[in-house]
Amino acid sequence: MKRLKLIAFDAEDLGIIAAHVQDAVMHVSDLKFHRADKRFFLSLNRFVWENEVGGKPAKHHERRKSVLHFERVQGVQVQGVDQKKHDYILDLAEDESDGDEIIEIVFAGGATLQLSVECIEAQLTDMAAAWETPSRPDHGGG
Repeated sequence: MKRLKLIAFDAEDLGIIAAHVQDAVMHVSDLKFHRADKRFFLSLNRFVWENEVGGKPAKHHERRKSVLHFERVQGVQVQGVDQKKHDYILDLAEDESDGDEIIEIVFAGGATLQLSVECIEAQLTDMAAAWETPSRPDHGGG
């Protein structure tokens, strides 16, 4: 399977990226803000939803190491994330945009990141080969 490389310049594009990173897992230490460059990075292990065709579970479920990064980030606000627990695993639940000024990333358990941005400019890039995972995330509906 080909590696994904998706780019977002508006809320609709960002929604497509959000669908691909839903249920991704990462450590707190995988969240990086490079203030001088105005870039925010999330290194994550995303569930490969594109293998789950037609809403039916695939025979073998996969995860893939990926990087989601945002450009033109002016600031980051964090709520509900203990930044001292570097090994704590976060489950990315959804990604929302309230216009072009704030991008909100909501994690399972209620933790949130709010990115203040000049405009939407994001990229999701798969970095490595996929590996098999025994379970498929369950959203209670199928």
